[in-house]
Amino acid sequence: MEQIVQSTKQWTETKEQRKARKAQKNVQSSKTLPQESADKNYVVCLKWGNKYSSEYVNKLYSMVQRHCTIPHEFVCFTENSKGLLNGIRVEPLPLLPTQGWWFKPYILSNELPMQKGTLLFFDLDVVIFKNIDNLFTYKPHKFCIIRDFNRSIRKSWDRMNSSVFRTPIGKYNTYYQDFKNNVKLHTSKNRGDQDWMFRHIRDHEFWPDDWIQSYKWEMRDRNKLKLVNGKRNFIDVADPILKHDTNVAVFHGDPNPADCKDPWVVDKWK
Repeated sequence: MEQIVQSTKQWTETKEQRKARKAQKNVQSSKTLPQESADKNYVVCLKWGNKYSSEYVNKLYSMVQRHCTIPHEFVCFTENSKGLLNGIRVEPLPLLPTQGWWFKPYILSNELPMQKGTLLFFDLDVVIFKNIDNLFTYKPHKFCIIRDFNRSIRKSWDRMNSSVFRTPIGKYNTYYQDFKNNVKLHTSKNRGDQDWMFRHIRDHEFWPDDWIQSYKWEMRDRNKLKLVNGKRNFIDVADPILKHDTNVAVFHGDPNPADCKDPWVVDKWK
C-alpha cells in the first residue's frame, strides 16, 4: 500500500514538473520571438505642453485612418494622454532637459518602444486630404523629408522641413545619442530640430515638392495674411490652389488649422 502511495506521489510530482517545464518553455519561447516585425509600419506624432490640444492628435489620427490603406499602427508620444482616442497607442516622452520640437531627435533613436520597422512622422498642424500610401512606398529604406518651404522663394533651396519625415527605426541612433548627451550644445547651435537634422542626416531624400505643400505659402496667397488678435491669419476666406499630386497641407506657423476659416480646411481637417 505504501509503495502505491509513493508511486502515485512520484507520478503526481512528475506530472506537475512536466507542466512547469512546458509553461517555462512557452515563456522562454515568447521572449525570443521578435516583439516588432521588421516590415511593420508606424505613423507617429508628438504632443508636448499646451500648444496643441488632444483634438489635433485625434484629427490627425482620423485623417490617417481615412487616407492610408497600408497597415500601420498610430503612435503618439506625449506627457499627457488625456482626451486621446482609444485607437491611439500612447507612449511616454523621454526624460530630456528640453521641450517642444526638440523631442524629435528621440524619434530617430533605437530607444523607441518600437524596435523595428518604418516610421512616418507628422507634425500636428497638418491636413491630410488624399491617400498617403506613397509616403510609405517612395524610396523604401531611405530617410525622406520635406524640402523646406522657402523653396517657394528660392528654387534651389535645399534645407529641410521636418513637418513630415520617414525613417527606418533606429537608423540614426548615433546622432540621437550625441544629442542626448549634449542637449544644451545642440539646441544652442541649431535654430530648431530640422536644422539639427540637416546638419547630421546627409543621406536624405526629399519628397517630391508637389506631394506636401505649404498651405499659406503655396496653396494660398502669402500676401493675404495679416495680424488678427496677435496672430497671423488670412484677410479673406478662399479656396486653396490644389495640385494633382498634393495629399498633405502643412500649416507651419500661423494660422493653425483650427484658426483657419477657409471652408476647404473646415471640411478636410476632421
